[in-house]
Amino acid sequence: MLLPPSGPPVPAAQPPGSGYPGPPMAGYSVPPARGFEGRRLLWLGLLIAVCALSVIGIVTYVGWNIGPVALGVGITGALLPVPVLVGCFLWLDRYDPSPLWIIIVSFLWGAGVATSGALVVNTQATHLFEAWGVAEDLVAVLVAPFIEELLKAAFPLLLFAFYRKAFTGIIDGIVFCGLSATGFAMVENILYLGGHGFAGESEKGYAAGAFAVTAIFIMRVPLTGFAHPLFTSLTGIGLGIAARSPSRTVRVVAPLAGLLAAMMLHGGWNLMATLAKDEPYFILYGYFAVFMPIFFAMVGLVLWVRSWEGRLAERALPAYVGAGWFSPPEIAALGTLGRRLSARKWAKRVAGDAGQAAMRGYQVAATRLALLRDGLTRGLYAKPHDLAAALDEERRLLETIDAYRRVFAGRDPYARLAWWNAGGYLIQFPDHVVRPVAAPPLPVVPVAVPLLAASAPPAGHAPWLPPGPLGPPGGQR
Repeated sequence: MLLPPSGPPVPAAQPPGSGYPGPPMAGYSVPPARGFEGRRLLWLGLLIAVCALSVIGIVTYVGWNIGPVALGVGITGALLPVPVLVGCFLWLDRYDPSPLWIIIVSFLWGAGVATSGALVVNTQATHLFEAWGVAEDLVAVLVAPFIEELLKAAFPLLLFAFYRKAFTGIIDGIVFCGLSATGFAMVENILYLGGHGFAGESEKGYAAGAFAVTAIFIMRVPLTGFAHPLFTSLTGIGLGIAARSPSRTVRVVAPLAGLLAAMMLHGGWNLMATLAKDEPYFILYGYFAVFMPIFFAMVGLVLWVRSWEGRLAERALPAYVGAGWFSPPEIAALGTLGRRLSARKWAKRVAGDAGQAAMRGYQVAATRLALLRDGLTRGLYAKPHDLAAALDEERRLLETIDAYRRVFAGRDPYARLAWWNAGGYLIQFPDHVVRPVAAPPLPVVPVAVPLLAASAPPAGHAPWLPPGPLGPPGGQR
């Protein structure tokens, strides 16, 4: 990590579309987290309460119909895969963690609101099909996929319409939709495991009920537990594409195309299960020849997109290197999770727990700055007020990054004092003379590790010299 340049700062080129470099914030403490306004907090609490009450209501309704013992069995079995699925989606979201309230509401929306609405519509459709003399099995093919996918994706769609900044790319869309689908699958599994499984066979004895629950659990959790998240993730891909596109047409068509694809895939899955009642080979062929390849293709796509979005900092932030806001090694250290974790360990070693926390905040802010810079490059902020808000956010992020940096910069006793000066290094050699050194081709600091006794700065030398009003804050030690 490099210190800012000592002596008179050198004005540097500005990133395209930015008002920088500019004066950094006067204070050097870690910026406080932004809180919610009273009205926003009230609405958020109301939204979470409605979703939570919906979950309680649908679970109570199911328990009322299948009995308390069957409900307990269903809840136990349905909860087992939830931590794994939720953990996978949170792992995908590690580069730029989404607000906790969005994570919670997405899951509760799928578990409560979506399941309640789907239960009402599917039940009414079953009654209508009976009155029309149509087979009830067609409800699972012609009605359920459309209403369930629409309701599962409703909250992410509302987020996109009214709070678009929550979406930074495809990964966010997949995470929000996948969590909603996970909540939906959890409540649906309670019904299948407790109702169709234990309650449906327990009249023959608890052993028969336990056998039925085990068979349904194997089919619905380890073998097909990916189904609902897979379907709804297609809508998430459409939302993610729309969030990073400046085209108004793409912002409308992509989410609708993703939603339609989710409905079609869900309908194909239900059709396969319906046909398997008469011909079991349908489920075998459809599962291994169609849906498993689609699942593995989706996993590969998600991992590739996550890696691509994770390296966005390496592609977007070099615009700030020439202006002196970052040094090349800093950009390289943001490229992968492994490098980020190494940086956090280093920050904890040199600055304790406060340094580790500051490094974590620094990395999150740098990721958001990269997303913002990418959006400016793509032309996402075409309207004057949107552009002004983006530039204001850019300034806030740069100042936040600089404040975090100062917590751990210049504290490593094993490294010689060095500064990034917007194009080259200034390094203090063992004779205490600061000399300019050209940046090497690789993004590393060209400083050998000195002895601990030789690493102390000369008398009167400040370990951090804030730049003047026109100078960039430079890099980190």
